[in-house]
Amino acid sequence: MTNLKADFKEPFRMLDQKVQQMMQLIGDKSPHVAGADGKYDDMRLDWWTSGFWPGILWIMHEMTGNEAYKTAAWRWDELLEQKMMQPNNFHHDVGFQFMPTAVIKHKLTGDEDALRRGLFAANFLAGRYNIAGRFLRAWNQEKLGWSIVDSSMNLSILFWAAEQTGDPRFTHIAKAHADTVVERFIREDGSVNHIVSFDPQTGEHIGSLGGQGAGPDSGWSRGAAWALYGMASAYRITNEIKYLRAAQRVAHYFIANLPEDSVPHWDFRAAADLSEEPRDTSAGACAASGMLDLADLLPEVEGAIYRRTAERILLSLHRNYATWNMPEHEAILLHATGHKPADQNVDVSLIYGDYFFVEAIAKLNGWKNRIF
Repeated sequence: MTNLKADFKEPFRMLDQKVQQMMQLIGDKSPHVAGADGKYDDMRLDWWTSGFWPGILWIMHEMTGNEAYKTAAWRWDELLEQKMMQPNNFHHDVGFQFMPTAVIKHKLTGDEDALRRGLFAANFLAGRYNIAGRFLRAWNQEKLGWSIVDSSMNLSILFWAAEQTGDPRFTHIAKAHADTVVERFIREDGSVNHIVSFDPQTGEHIGSLGGQGAGPDSGWSRGAAWALYGMASAYRITNEIKYLRAAQRVAHYFIANLPEDSVPHWDFRAAADLSEEPRDTSAGACAASGMLDLADLLPEVEGAIYRRTAERILLSLHRNYATWNMPEHEAILLHATGHKPADQNVDVSLIYGDYFFVEAIAKLNGWKNRIF
C-alpha cells in the first residue's frame, strides 16, 4: 500500500503556504467561484457555499496550530446567525453552512454560542422534512416536492444534533431521508439522480429531473460524490449496513468511469466520447474524501480499492490541477464545473472543490476530526 506520509506530507506543506496566501487575498469575502482572472467572487451569506472557506480555515488551524487561521474563521457562524435573523434564502444546505462553522468551532473550542447556532440550524433543517414523502425538501419558492442528492451531505448536522441533545427526532429524520436516498436517488448501477420529485401532499414519487447533470438518466459525477460520501457518513454514525452498501455501489460506479488521469468529467454520460467534455475537480476532491472514509470503515483489504483510488485522484489533482505556481490565484484547484446545462461556472475554480481537497489531504496527514 502507498506510504501516505511520504506521498502526502509535501502537498499539505504546500496547502499551508497556499491557504495563508488565500487569507490575504480573500479577506472578508464569502467565496464561491473564481474564473479566468483567478479572483474569487463575494457571495451573499445565505448562499449555500458560505461555510466552505471557514471550514478550510478551521481544518488548517487544527492541523497546524496557527492562530491566524482560527482568528480568520472565528466570526463566520455569528455572521450566518445574523443573516438568519434577516430576510434570507437559507434552505436544505444549512448543513454545508453550519457544520464547517458553528459545529466544528464548538468541537474544537467548546464555544457555547457555536453550539447554540449549530442546533438552531439543525432544527431549521429538521423543519424541512416532508413526513408523507420521507424526504428533506430542496430549495424554497415553488419547489415544494423536490428533493436533491446534495442533501445526503447535510444529514451530518442532524446526527450531530441528536448526539448533542439526546433528542431522537433528529436521527429519525436523518435516517428516513437517507433511506429515501437509497431507494430513490441511487440507481442499481451506482449512478444517481440529482433531483427527485414527489407529490408534496401525498408523498407519491413522481419522477427524476436532470438538474445539474446532463439529463434525467445521466451520470452527474458530483451528485455521485455527494451520495457516496453522504452514505458513508450515515453508515459511520448508524452502523446500518444498507448505507455502507449504497456508498460502495456508488463508489464502484465512480471508479469504473474515471478517465486515465483519475479526475472525473462533469457527467459520466454526457456524451459517447467524453474527451471534449469538461472535468469537475470538485467532484473528484469530494469523492476522494468520501472514499478515504469508506476505506477506514472497512477491513484493510476490502477498503484498499477505495483508498488507492482516493490517493490517485488526489495525486492527480495535486500534480495537474492545482495553482501551486500561481501565488496570486485565490483558489487551489482549477478546472471545476458548476452547472453545465445552464452554462454556469464551467472550467472555473469552486470553493467546495478547494474545501474537499484540503479535507482529504488533511485526512491523509492524520486529521481524525470529521465535519461531514
